[in-house]
Amino acid sequence: MGKITSVNPATGETNAEFELYNNEMIDAKIKRSKEALQEWKDISVMDRAVYLQSVAKVLRDRKKELAATITQEMGKVMKESIAEIEKCAWTCEYFADNAEKFIASEFVETDAQTSGYIYEPLGTVLSIMPWNFPFWQALRFGIPALAGGNTVLLKHASNVPMCALEIQDVFIEAGLPEGVYMTLLVDGPTASSLISRDDINAVSFTGSRPAGEKVAEAAGRNMKKFILELGGSDPFLVLEDADVETAAKTAVASRFLNAGQSCIAAKRFIVSEEVAEQFTESFVENTLKLKVGDPMDMSTDMGPLVSEKQRETIQKQVDDTLKVGANVLVKGGAMEGDGFFYMPTVLDHINESAPVLREETFGPVAPIVTFKNEDEAVDIANNTEFGLGASIWSQDRERAMRMTKYVESGIIAINNFVSSDPRLPFGGFKKSGVGRELYKIGVLEFMTAKSMKVY
Repeated sequence: MGKITSVNPATGETNAEFELYNNEMIDAKIKRSKEALQEWKDISVMDRAVYLQSVAKVLRDRKKELAATITQEMGKVMKESIAEIEKCAWTCEYFADNAEKFIASEFVETDAQTSGYIYEPLGTVLSIMPWNFPFWQALRFGIPALAGGNTVLLKHASNVPMCALEIQDVFIEAGLPEGVYMTLLVDGPTASSLISRDDINAVSFTGSRPAGEKVAEAAGRNMKKFILELGGSDPFLVLEDADVETAAKTAVASRFLNAGQSCIAAKRFIVSEEVAEQFTESFVENTLKLKVGDPMDMSTDMGPLVSEKQRETIQKQVDDTLKVGANVLVKGGAMEGDGFFYMPTVLDHINESAPVLREETFGPVAPIVTFKNEDEAVDIANNTEFGLGASIWSQDRERAMRMTKYVESGIIAINNFVSSDPRLPFGGFKKSGVGRELYKIGVLEFMTAKSMKVY
């Protein structure tokens, strides 16, 4: 039986080691999940809401402790980790308040005396989640699924086992029935093999496109519902009539949040030629103000990347971009010393074939390109296989709203950066994924409608 090792990205030191679950342990967990499903789906939506409120309370009561676990395990700065826990608590409260109306049955007039439909949960959902927002990713999917009466088995990323176990403990401490939300400490191939099991009714996956394609293939082959969130290369469009200083400051915040390791971070800065010089100067100025260092320090703006492998991947993308003629405005790169730190990098005059434009850059690298008119801006924004989020900056809101019709993204922010919000659906176009999380749609993704007629 293998092990999972948790490493502190700021120091390179081992946090802890965990044994992978053997087949007997996996079978027992899945069996318990199915047993819990019978109890969980039969209690009222309002009773489930009370449990979700209890989860929110545990998260708020333990937020500093849980945030410290996030920071020690994947390197996010403490102030961002605390915000992540608070957002999870808010999401629990939101679905506790709204689940009943989201899944309410409906009467429909037909030829029958009485007719309509009700929603029922799909069953046990296997969730395969990434490391970059270890609590939020797991609960962004999990809370709507639980609100609908499903049970959840979490296979978390192999570098955040401490977070995975803490998440399970939060639900236990909140008093949910045993087995409603459980963690499986298993490797990727084992998790994939579980999709075919009859006891697994659906799959939610967040991660890379190649891995997502494999999940979709396995789920489709076994006729299982699946939701995929596969990342993005989000455009940040700055029109000539934008508030340029605010746009540049917000662009820096979006790009370097979580050391650039966010699927909805602004990753391509597409700026009107008329304001490009002003935007670039302000962007560089604000980038140079960022404090990079100890993520446990509340004054630190950016911590390390999650691993040495991730740092090497980012460096290769930058090196290959420089080979095709990019200009360096801020020379970042790997920092000497312990940990996996990578200083912010800003580039311009970039060839459209460069990796930082064609691929998802999951790190603190910011490419700036320019456009002459709106049509060209939209063409550049859409010139990617991804379509998760986009940000459009203009003081003419109606103009920006018109542009949203042509930008191929599932989430669009005008005069702000893209963020997920439990009050709105979350998901992308093209190869950024399939399906939606959050809001009413996120609950219904893991429900099935049962129609009835009474004569």
